Amino acid sequence: MAHASRLIATDIDVYLKAHEKKDLLRFITCGSVDDGKSTLIGRLLFDSRLVFEDQLAAIAAGTRNGDPDLAWLVDGLQAEREQGITIDVAYRFFSTDKRKFIVADTPGHEQYTRNMATGASTADLAVILVDARKGILTQTRRHSHIVKLVGIRHVVLAVNKMDTVGYDRKIFERVAEDYRVLADSISISRVQCLPVSALKGENVFALSSAMPWYDGPSLMQVLEEVDVTTDLVSGPFRLPVQWVNRPDQDFRGFSGMVVSGFIRPGASVVVGPSAIASRITRIVSFDGELDQAVAGQSVTVVLDDAIDVSRGDVISGADDPIDHSDQFAAHVFWMHETALIPERQYLMQIGAASVPAAVTSLRYALNVNTLEHTAAETLGLNGIAYCNLALGHPVAFDSYASVKDTGSFILIDRFSNATVGAGVIDFALRRASNICWHETKLGKQDRSRQKNQKPCVLWFTGLSGAGKSTTADRVEQKLHALGCHTYLLDGDNVRHGLNRDLGFTEQDRVENIRRIAEVARLMVDAGLIVLVSFISPFRSEREMARGLVSAGEFVEVFVDTPLDICEQRDPKGLYRKARMGEIRNFTGIDSAYESPENPEIVLKAAERPVDDLAEQVLSSLRQQGRI
Repeated sequence: MAHASRLIATDIDVYLKAHEKKDLLRFITCGSVDDGKSTLIGRLLFDSRLVFEDQLAAIAAGTRNGDPDLAWLVDGLQAEREQGITIDVAYRFFSTDKRKFIVADTPGHEQYTRNMATGASTADLAVILVDARKGILTQTRRHSHIVKLVGIRHVVLAVNKMDTVGYDRKIFERVAEDYRVLADSISISRVQCLPVSALKGENVFALSSAMPWYDGPSLMQVLEEVDVTTDLVSGPFRLPVQWVNRPDQDFRGFSGMVVSGFIRPGASVVVGPSAIASRITRIVSFDGELDQAVAGQSVTVVLDDAIDVSRGDVISGADDPIDHSDQFAAHVFWMHETALIPERQYLMQIGAASVPAAVTSLRYALNVNTLEHTAAETLGLNGIAYCNLALGHPVAFDSYASVKDTGSFILIDRFSNATVGAGVIDFALRRASNICWHETKLGKQDRSRQKNQKPCVLWFTGLSGAGKSTTADRVEQKLHALGCHTYLLDGDNVRHGLNRDLGFTEQDRVENIRRIAEVARLMVDAGLIVLVSFISPFRSEREMARGLVSAGEFVEVFVDTPLDICEQRDPKGLYRKARMGEIRNFTGIDSAYESPENPEIVLKAAERPVDDLAEQVLSSLRQQGRI
């Protein structure tokens, strides 16, 4: 549907042509619960006559103090209507003579904050609602931080429900001033404050006679007139490559959307992160060849040189080339019930590039109420923090303040593929970027050839008391008897030295495995067969250790002993202490053990003697040609 127009009845072709050429504004409504977000969108739809007859009948059946309940036009889930809240993100389309709109109605409840972040990620403008009776609330502050985090540069503060406070000018001005202080503190510079009553339609489509003291624009005037394209076109040229377009041997182009700036054939460009220079020879689109491509256009560019460009690379202007690094300082918003743990491996999606990443340190967490910077070891659901991140390899990037699309990213869980966090890049950690790998004359192959063996990591994992250390020790004895060069890294032994500073919290366990995985990698590089005996309860850390060595060099050995058998053995008395509450975060009791899903070797330590288990491991190594 579209807005009411006489052309619909008199000349539909002319109307459709005019409608096609109108630009599009994407915006969100956000704020705390019950601030009137759904009602405001319902009012926009109602007053623009974008309501079907059955919807009119539905809202007429449910009134609020004699006024139609316009929130019903947006709250599509039955649970939302029953509770009078928004749970999911609802997208609605409407238009006026000047512009088309897609609005996202986002939930106000704290537990659904991640849904709000999802809606904000594609918006050009945010309408933040505040109940005039309640003023600025915690969720108002949190949503404002997210608005800043995802790069929305235009903010409208709608002080709603002015009818409930007698259209009092002083109340509006107090709330507006409180919000401007908040906006200034988090560097939101473009804020338009206006008083509204979404339920009554005051100052929404037209100015209200009930508030003659207000001489600013209506909400619709702001939405129709805000300019969200100038910043994009005037920025540096950036084209993240989505696809290498090679229909035949005579054509090789690079397709994607221009997210910033503009480009013309003949312009010099630089491809990131490789920093290779080239020149644009052609710009191709669905409509044919173009003499220019600007922000917002999806095009295919052809380069003068046959250089290596892949999906995830970014083509940038040579006059302002994109940067590259493998370590950043960034603001991160956490969106998952499972807390962010420093050094845990995630996947970072930045543009079209996907790269392993870990938060190496939480520099501080942000208290959204006081704006205080607080120390933090982990980051929980809806938390915001300033972090250092390390990536598996360099990526092309901009600071978020420079280019939104190439300066923002999401973090993805490597096992569930759930989006667990979102962030914006502040700057590269230059000191790390200036460190280069020093190539030595002798390498892993030279050292392993000298020892007449193929190095690897035998990673023994299982519950405490499963028999890991006993089995690993017996395997090493047998390897030594065969003349193999080995070393055994035992979890308890390492905690007497290298990891003596670590406890048994989840974050300490992650760091425990990270350190030992790095040591094991160095020993593999030395040509050794390394035996690692650690509980290592989390799959993500075991996969991180696997990723540090070459394919085939990591052998996961699952010592599969049932919990009840381990408790019966209890060689160190730890299970008894854990059951009595004397030891906390004990694996299998009050801390989870994530069993391997596809281990190379499974040892049934409760069913077979240790010599048989050791021979099973050696047999596997012989089959792989490692001994």
